Amino acid sequence: MKPLRLNRRLVLEEAARLPDGAGGYATVWEARGILWAAVEAGSGRERAGEFVTVSTVTYRITVRAAPIGSPRRPRPEQRLRDGARVFRIAAVAEDDPDGHYLTCFAQEELLA
Repeated sequence: MKPLRLNRRLVLEEAARLPDGAGGYATVWEARGILWAAVEAGSGRERAGEFVTVSTVTYRITVRAAPIGSPRRPRPEQRLRDGARVFRIAAVAEDDPDGHYLTCFAQEELLA
């Protein structure tokens, strides 16, 4: 296994619901911490919507492991942010047999 370069500073975010004052809720994203990561692009695809084209790229994002239940451990339905770029986490798995790293399988969607 080649050594990992965790050279990307990502913000781990989680969705929270806040009352919107009209009886409904608004979704806001709250920062949960900073994770250093190695980001590797996978395949991409494009689909046409009614008014826009959506480009989706999959990513393997490797971070240091954290114990199950720790707020520093990424989970599906959270996301990782790199400035204006947002990576939605679909699944998380241990990357190595010793449990030192986790791989987040994520997607980035861009409107064209």
